[in-house]
Amino acid sequence: MSFTKIYLQAGRDEAVRRFHPWVFSRAISRYEGHPADGDVVELFDRKGNYLASGHYHDGSIAVRIFSFGATAGGPVTPDVTYWTQKLTHIRSIRQAIVTGETNCYRLIHGEGDGCTGLIIDIYNGVAILQAHSIGMHRERHLITEALKNVYGDELQAVYDKSAETLPDDYGATVTNGYLYGQTPVPHPVLENGNTFLIDWITGQKTGFFLDQRDNRQLLAQYSKGKKVLNAFCYSGGFSVYALKAGASLVHSVDVSQKAIALTDRNIATNFGETDKHESFASDVMHYLKAHDHQYDVVVLDPPAYAKSLSARHRAVQGYKRLNAEGLRRVAKGGILFTFSCSQVVDRELFYNTIVAAAIEAGRQVRVLHHLSQPADHPVSLFHPEGSYLKGLVLWVE
Repeated sequence: MSFTKIYLQAGRDEAVRRFHPWVFSRAISRYEGHPADGDVVELFDRKGNYLASGHYHDGSIAVRIFSFGATAGGPVTPDVTYWTQKLTHIRSIRQAIVTGETNCYRLIHGEGDGCTGLIIDIYNGVAILQAHSIGMHRERHLITEALKNVYGDELQAVYDKSAETLPDDYGATVTNGYLYGQTPVPHPVLENGNTFLIDWITGQKTGFFLDQRDNRQLLAQYSKGKKVLNAFCYSGGFSVYALKAGASLVHSVDVSQKAIALTDRNIATNFGETDKHESFASDVMHYLKAHDHQYDVVVLDPPAYAKSLSARHRAVQGYKRLNAEGLRRVAKGGILFTFSCSQVVDRELFYNTIVAAAIEAGRQVRVLHHLSQPADHPVSLFHPEGSYLKGLVLWVE
């Protein structure tokens, strides 16, 4: 099988040699062939030395690399054998995460796993595939066969949920659905011994925020006997962990009535009827301003406030206002868990924003923990953009 060859301008090959997974259109010198969006292409330096293979797209990011010549030893063909070998290797690294207490995790994390444009989450025998590039979406059937090879009888189903994450013009033609098997939703999973009911068909992302697993576990250490506020609760992950750890009271807040229903369902699944939990369908800022409750522990885990650089300033102002109000709701000597998943708001900017919020709230604050995403959401040293989740645990006086 032959693929279009793309030659880079002099000096533009250095980023690829340093394993950066994106090639920008301005770095390209010439083409041998006429690639369509999603086609596999091979990259060469101006002297004709092979560099990498990737998926082409007519845009600012012209090639998203999935295989580097320096590690693969030469050009590759992304067939079922290729994907089976790749998934087998990555799954072996994930084995430390999958214990008897946890059966949901991220198998493929895009650039962090050398699979640019691809997310695969595993929920107790069900694989949810989410392609962020046309090329990876075109590979979905090969990837499904590879998943069947890797997991065997453990694999109950593969569901493609890419319509929301693909480029608009292409995504509009895509319908989410099962690529293999079928499983009723909600589907039960275990995370650190806690049960959650997952609905990948109508839920956000792939159905659950797996990237907060370690941080939920950390929250449990601070929750025994405490009054806890879980703001932007979605399906109640932090709330379940807090109650399991012995919190005296947990309030869960989300503007979405559907999210509140998910939270209540997960609370009932783990604890049955309990007077230690109450949920509120409310805008979080309105709730923080309208109630004078003081909590021992407050969790602020908002959705991304900015997805582009043009929205960053507005996002920072939003984070500042939110955290200032959140700090006012923390009792003296209490704890604030605060997060940002906005990729364009880096750690330093987020930290400085929280400093500004503490000044506005008039609270003395100490940092106890710097938080990030877990080990099944790896970040390539050569693609720091992949480090999107940042958080702080603050001791508030």
